[in-house]
Amino acid sequence: MPYPGVGVSVYIQKDNKILLGLRKGGYAPGTWCAPGGKLEMNEEWVDCAMRETLEETGIDITNLRMIAVTNDIIAEKNQHWITIVFSADWKSGEPSIREPDKFERWGWFEWRALPNPLFPPTENFIVKKVSPF
Repeated sequence: MPYPGVGVSVYIQKDNKILLGLRKGGYAPGTWCAPGGKLEMNEEWVDCAMRETLEETGIDITNLRMIAVTNDIIAEKNQHWITIVFSADWKSGEPSIREPDKFERWGWFEWRALPNPLFPPTENFIVKKVSPF
């Protein structure tokens, strides 16, 4: 990875809770994170956020707002990611496991009662003290 990659994460709100998934595969299995993924070549950030959310959870979102950017250095994997963080409102659908190799389950959590452990880029977002609400 000679240059940083670009990814997105989406903090989806429903009934004063946010959606997080328990990671199963890839980097940091057993940690919780918001839906998201890699930005594809020539893809708009918002389109990536909506695509990744639908691919991973099967739900539709609305009212996307960019709320932060994190600098995620994963030294042990020799990776560096810039993550564009969005807030969105739930529109329809129930979260389901669409990528069973990547996630074990999805859950809605209160912002002040997040599960542990958190995915390192999720921790980087929380340190910024930016609320997705």
